[in-house]
Amino acid sequence: MKTLASQATKQMPIQAIGNFESKGSKFLSFLFPFAQFNESLSSLKEQHPKAVHFVSASRHYNEYGQILESFDDDKEPRGSSGTPSLNVLRGEELVEVGVVIVRYFGGTLLGVGGLVRAYTNAVQNAIESAKMQGLLVDYIHAETFELQIAYSALSVCEYEAKKLGLCFEKEAFLPFGVQVRVQGEKKCLEMFKTMYNNNFVFIANPK
Repeated sequence: MKTLASQATKQMPIQAIGNFESKGSKFLSFLFPFAQFNESLSSLKEQHPKAVHFVSASRHYNEYGQILESFDDDKEPRGSSGTPSLNVLRGEELVEVGVVIVRYFGGTLLGVGGLVRAYTNAVQNAIESAKMQGLLVDYIHAETFELQIAYSALSVCEYEAKKLGLCFEKEAFLPFGVQVRVQGEKKCLEMFKTMYNNNFVFIANPK
C-alpha cells in the first residue's frame, strides 16, 4: 500500500495536481491526504466558481483497520466519474488519500465512455505527478498504546522509543509517574514493550 507523504503545513499542504482535456472540457485533478480531503474539497469549490462538477473519491482506514471507500459523481451520469476515479486509487493501492476532479464544461457532451476515460486519465495524471515529486511513500499502519512510567525511568524510555522511531508524547504528570502515549509501527512497538517490561520500572500495564 502507498499513501501521500504527511509532512504539510497550513501554508503548504501536500497535494499532487494533474489535468486532462477532452473536446474542450478541462478536468483538473487534485490528490490530497485524507485528513485534508473535506477541507480541500470546500476550498476548491471556492477557487473554481465557474466549474460545473466536483467529482471525488477517497480511501482510508477506520478504527478497526478496515478500508472505507467513498465516491461522489456530483451530478455526472451514474458510473461515469466517481467509480472510475475510485478504481484508479484501488489499482494504485493508495490509502489515506482523497482525490477531487474539477470539471470545466467545454460545450460538447462526452458520453459515459468518454467521461470514464477523462476522469480515469485525470486521476492517473495526478498520481503520476505525485510519483515524480516523490510524494508517494509506503503506508505503515501506526498503532498506539498508553502507559505510566516512573519518573526515574522516563528519560531512558523516551530515548529508547525515539531510537526505534516511535512517537513519544507526555500526556499528564501524575504523583507517581508520567502518563505517556507511544505510537508507531507495530514491530517497533513490540520491541519497545519488551525492553520496557524487562528493564524499566512501570506503574500501569499498557492499554
